[in-house]
Amino acid sequence: MTIPDFPPIASREHTTARRLQLDVEVTRSGLVESRHRVHAAVVDAHGQLLASAGDPTLRTWWRSCAKPFQVMALVRDGGLAPLGWSVDELALACASHGGEPEHVALAESMLHAIGLDESHLACGPHEPLAERGARMLRDAGGRWTRVHNNCSGKHTAMLARAQQLGVATTGYHVATHPVQEEGRRMVAAWAGLREETLAVGTDGCGVSVFALPLENMALAYARLAWSATAGDMAAARIVSAMTTRPFLVGGTERFDTVLMEACGGRVLCKIGAEGVHTLALVERGIGIAVKVEDGAARAQYPAVLAVLRALDVFDDVLPPSLQPWWDRPVRNTRQEQVGVIGLPMVATQATEPS
Repeated sequence: MTIPDFPPIASREHTTARRLQLDVEVTRSGLVESRHRVHAAVVDAHGQLLASAGDPTLRTWWRSCAKPFQVMALVRDGGLAPLGWSVDELALACASHGGEPEHVALAESMLHAIGLDESHLACGPHEPLAERGARMLRDAGGRWTRVHNNCSGKHTAMLARAQQLGVATTGYHVATHPVQEEGRRMVAAWAGLREETLAVGTDGCGVSVFALPLENMALAYARLAWSATAGDMAAARIVSAMTTRPFLVGGTERFDTVLMEACGGRVLCKIGAEGVHTLALVERGIGIAVKVEDGAARAQYPAVLAVLRALDVFDDVLPPSLQPWWDRPVRNTRQEQVGVIGLPMVATQATEPS
């Protein structure tokens, strides 16, 4: 399997990077009640650090943000067409979906295409992540299943890859299985790291998860965007699937979906658990990685938007659909607003040495 020829890595000897202030505060009646420390790296496809917050070299688990690269081998080797899979199936393979009826039906269809069913999935069942999905399941008197798991699309793609390689589907989720080993090699290559430097653990859904520095996460997404616009068909298909099918990547009122819809294909966005987020500015070949140090999801959304605002992705005013994620209200049990979650200032500080 071939890897694209990436742009050469630039020297950082005499470079500067813009410093951003992304820490998020929770205020109540004007008094700071909590503070979330946020780290970030903004990198181009040459590995140039353009901007950062906190420690851009922070090494942490990439969680679900690695999904585009875990499915990359299947796409590069032409594994979609024989199954009748196209843009929708590829989007779900990269998704942390909301477990809504549309997501579940597509996951079941994907399993059917490879002659398997829910029992072959190694991920466990959990309640749909989208409020709409959870409500519809409750109203129908249904129960959670493995296809409701937000990673069921990724797992189905891994089963398909095992079949494509001619190896056992049993144990496909174990770190020593060829599918997981291949995913590790792919992540390392796109992130510009030696494979042996990746820490490997077990993700929430049971497959391999990788730890690497934020700046290398950002580099992988910058390379994904650069490769897509440079004509690499696998990268282009993944970027197109995620940005043209944002509902399948997230779901109703899910942040990634709302953001990609608002940006009209200019931004690729992928959430991970424990406060990690990775994005690509598709036309500019720029990657972004954000990590909330304490893992609080409530802090990562305004932090991500602050980075995008600092990079002039938006005009002075955020699109209305994104405004609720910027200054998020804190409400009491009477549904009265008693505070706000947001940044104390717009993340636009002066340039400092990297």
